[in-house]
Amino acid sequence: MDLQSIKNRFGIIGNSPALNHALNVATQVANTDLSVLINGESGVGKEVFSQIIHALSARKHNSFIAVNCGAIPEGTIDSELFGHEKGSFTGAMDSRKGYFETVNGGTIFLDEIGEMPLGTQARLLRVLETGEYIRVGSSKVQKTDVRVIAATNKELIEFTQTGKFREDLYYRLNTVPIRVPALRDRKEDIPLLFRKFASDFSDKYKGASIQLDESGKNMLMNYPWPGNVRELKNIAEQISVLSKEKNITAKELQQFLPENNFNRLPVLAGGGSGSVSQAEFANEREILYKLFFDMKKDVNELKKMFFDILQNPGMAQHIPVYNNDNNLPDLQPAVSNSNNFVQQSQPVFISQNNNDIHHHEAVEESLSIMDKEKELIIKALKKHKGKRKDASSDLGISERTLYRKLKEYDIEE
Repeated sequence: MDLQSIKNRFGIIGNSPALNHALNVATQVANTDLSVLINGESGVGKEVFSQIIHALSARKHNSFIAVNCGAIPEGTIDSELFGHEKGSFTGAMDSRKGYFETVNGGTIFLDEIGEMPLGTQARLLRVLETGEYIRVGSSKVQKTDVRVIAATNKELIEFTQTGKFREDLYYRLNTVPIRVPALRDRKEDIPLLFRKFASDFSDKYKGASIQLDESGKNMLMNYPWPGNVRELKNIAEQISVLSKEKNITAKELQQFLPENNFNRLPVLAGGGSGSVSQAEFANEREILYKLFFDMKKDVNELKKMFFDILQNPGMAQHIPVYNNDNNLPDLQPAVSNSNNFVQQSQPVFISQNNNDIHHHEAVEESLSIMDKEKELIIKALKKHKGKRKDASSDLGISERTLYRKLKEYDIEE
């Protein structure tokens, strides 16, 4: 089957060299049983490539299933993939077949493979190497013949260096890599895609199809498209429904393009390149809110303490006096007549007995957000005696996010 026929069959639009190369690799590897790792940002259409590989393979008449590893809770992903025996865990009322059993002879597509827990990664590696697996709660080894296609929007090679992904599994999956280009890397395809989406929505909503003038095309092609093809389709639908004009100019188009996407905000946690999901960002934002709330409480308590000292100078035991010079000044009262604090670069602590002077080096508290986040997690775990569920609830994040943070900050429970 030639490349254009494949594009027509699977609804792929575009002629950029990077896209054509990815499609050529997919068609060449389809009729083998090699493992394939599809790399690409969210929204570029990685699942379509897995469907192409399955449809052109000898397994095309057998089952195909797509599994989003990031959407399955850590406690149940082993059961979903490999099955479980009755009574193997709370709620296991009956035995259940896993995907590797039900899709035997077919293809399984593991999306967001970078979100897979390390324990599940070890089980998957065994399947890839020997074709064997064991149900949760069983000791019986079972065989399966399933082709695995994996996809990720992360840089897994960086995950292997930080211990978040098994290196042996990475190289086992990465037998044939396919990189699906981001939309901004195939700008020449953007007007074609927009025209196709606009035509589809015109039929769907029974209206005239919208058209882009030259200024609109230029703006569309220079927009960064962080959401890739999925975002472009959404924008085309919005314009088709909401725009009163059918000839879309740059000025008209600008109303529908989010300005903040031109300057993407940084993510909270360092994980190399790659983005985080909205759910993860929301969870980390909750930690930040809690952190800032606690800091505000501390500041308010500190202000109250100084206010009390100002009202009653006799309460002061050791009060810092500051000077702008590098040399220590003559002794000054801790609180001046005007109730203003005198500043200096080194604190001098004066007791009620003014003859007792102590010079101390200032110790600056760490203001790193990551340090504060780590500190909060440790406090929550201590408070709840290591119970992750209670600690994550107290922190306002999911148990899965807490598990990821424990690994990221190397926190021992």
